[in-house]
Amino acid sequence: TDLLTATGNVRIEQDREIIEGHTLRYELATDRGYITQPQYMLMSMPHGTQAGMANTRFSQAEGRGTAERLLFEGPLKYRIERASYTTCEPGNDAWFLRAKQLDIDRNRDVGVAHDATIVFFDQTIFYSPYLSFSLNQQRKSGLLTPSYRTSNTTGFEFTTPYYWNIAPEMDATLYPRYMTKRGLQLSGDFRYLNPNWRGEARAEILPSDQQISRDRWGLFTKHQQKLGNAWNGAFNINRVSDGNYFTDLSTLVAVTSQVHLPNDATLSRSGSWGDIGTYNFSAYAQRWQTLQSDPQVPLVSPYNRQPQLTLSAQRVGARWGDFDLLGSFVAFDHSSLVNGRRMVAYPSFSMPMQNAYAFVTPKIGLHTTHYAIGSNNTAGLQDTTRALPIFSAESGVVFERETRAGGLPFIQTLEPKAYYVYIPYKDQSGMPNFESGLQDINFATIFTENQFSGQDRINDANQLTFGASSRFIDAGSGIERLRFALAQRYYFQPQRVTVPGVPPRASDRNSSDLLATFGGNIAKNWSADVGWQYNTDLKQTQKFNVSTRYQPQQGKVVNLAYRETISALRQVDFSTQWLIDGRWTAVGRWNFSLRDNRTLEALAGFEYNDNCWALRIVAHRFATTSNAANTSIFVQLELNGVSKIGTSPFEVLRRSISGYKKLDPRATAPVEYNVPGLF
Repeated sequence: TDLLTATGNVRIEQDREIIEGHTLRYELATDRGYITQPQYMLMSMPHGTQAGMANTRFSQAEGRGTAERLLFEGPLKYRIERASYTTCEPGNDAWFLRAKQLDIDRNRDVGVAHDATIVFFDQTIFYSPYLSFSLNQQRKSGLLTPSYRTSNTTGFEFTTPYYWNIAPEMDATLYPRYMTKRGLQLSGDFRYLNPNWRGEARAEILPSDQQISRDRWGLFTKHQQKLGNAWNGAFNINRVSDGNYFTDLSTLVAVTSQVHLPNDATLSRSGSWGDIGTYNFSAYAQRWQTLQSDPQVPLVSPYNRQPQLTLSAQRVGARWGDFDLLGSFVAFDHSSLVNGRRMVAYPSFSMPMQNAYAFVTPKIGLHTTHYAIGSNNTAGLQDTTRALPIFSAESGVVFERETRAGGLPFIQTLEPKAYYVYIPYKDQSGMPNFESGLQDINFATIFTENQFSGQDRINDANQLTFGASSRFIDAGSGIERLRFALAQRYYFQPQRVTVPGVPPRASDRNSSDLLATFGGNIAKNWSADVGWQYNTDLKQTQKFNVSTRYQPQQGKVVNLAYRETISALRQVDFSTQWLIDGRWTAVGRWNFSLRDNRTLEALAGFEYNDNCWALRIVAHRFATTSNAANTSIFVQLELNGVSKIGTSPFEVLRRSISGYKKLDPRATAPVEYNVPGLF
């Protein structure tokens, strides 16, 4: 009859389960039956382990529990009555799920608990008539664990998300969010992924905000599409109901700091140009929404681009040299500033000459720009054309030598570099300025042709930039351990072109600020980065940044930084994550403005990680405007493999503490935190 019955100390071992109980009735052909007074353990270990349950390696277990009766309902399917379930190791009942009925489907790795409560250190902390969870952390539809937090702008918050696993390449989540100071906000996001398209959309609505008695909403979408024949498309939409939307309703610095929301669409194509060339074409349209949340800091919206057409092409490796072409057409639109259309064509030729230790690259080009002035022309600007020849030459040498430091072998390099640029002067004061600004001088911009961003201003130049860097490279591993660099630009004639509101460079200045940088591993577990900008004419420091990090192991990091910009900025910044005893971890950050005598951001909290649960409590405060701040408290209890109760502070911790890692107490080494999901 293929019927198996057994009584007394019954033990069943299968590929992924170990079950012990008192009385067994089991139909071998159908995998149906029952076992009374069971103790069960769901395993990921291979079949054939002979150790008793108490000695089974927990690192290979997915969950365990007890019950009044366990019913076998087919291959790898069970219904467990009056059950308990936990992912803690045997002997540790810090928390467990108690259910009137627990359905386990190992084929889908899904558990469903009916009339369920969660008990944490003998205290019931959560109840649900229906609770569904994944046994292997895979995506599945169902109610997610509620989250809660408190903020001075929203009050106490409570959110009960619902996750819908629509398909392997598509999912959605609904977020009903109740705020005691604001009311009920309904939110939802939708994500999709396909070999030819991908994207996500999020919508939020808060009917009749209790603080201001008006509806508030937000819409955010991104989409990318392959159209075939090397064509691609994309669009990005971000709209909110009012300028204070983020400062009132968000608790993240990265969100509340947004002041201009982009809304754009792109159509692009790229391909080959003969055997040695490539090209890229794009058609782009962009509009902005400006969020004026701080009346003491008035904002001007950027220009809308309706449209912007761009063509770039390159031919590299020809006998006569390399050819580059940059062309664009932009129609700039603004409600209060001068409108217009701009056409740019910049062809250039260069002749790279190099060997193993040196290179020289002369380059010549012609930058041509035409403006057609439109409405709001209160300054009486005229249509005009600008044509400027540009000549540059870049050269460098690399020297190497073997050396030793601290008893270890290194390769030290010395890499001097020179960059010459000549551009004749042309008066550009009668031309509109749609996008150009004076670039900050640094190691990325000092070796460039134009000191202005954008295409509306081209500086006149007769200048030579000298720079030198030195690196210490580990001879065994090839890893760069230390680096030094110096750079300064020298002017053979005063520069006269400027942008509105910025005076021209003083005629008696024949050099730029001196730039210096140092960084690398200065000692075991210690790293540092120093940047210095020094005005050699005024003999004063313009900018100075220094940061150092001590990180003896993952989970232990201390960051200390000081930033100063003359007459603008003086800040100290301290942050840390410190693993105290293997389970307790302290986290904190303090960013203070010495110039304003004000704390810009403060964070303090702790994490406790056990083998099967973790608790995180974090308080966070940051400035949102010149006289306002946002204060939030995050509390999260994570029960491994079942649920996370509360609001996750991980995004705040990762952004605030450089080098922060989420620690996995069940692993021998920390693992970097990553949000599971569709992408």
